[in-house]
Amino acid sequence: MGTIRPSPSDEEAAAIATAIELLWPRPAVMNETSNSNWRFSGRWWDEPSDWPPRTY
Repeated sequence: MGTIRPSPSDEEAAAIATAIELLWPRPAVMNETSNSNWRFSGRWWDEPSDWPPRTY
């Protein structure tokens, strides 16, 4: 990173540091308790078929 010119006063430097701290994006907190297993219940391909069983 470059430097700020002219050099800011102590109050200006503190204000810049505070603004950067407040506006910098924070990493998202992942919810580790959620279950991410894919569920197939209730899908059309999971329903019983009226077709006769294959014999080949």
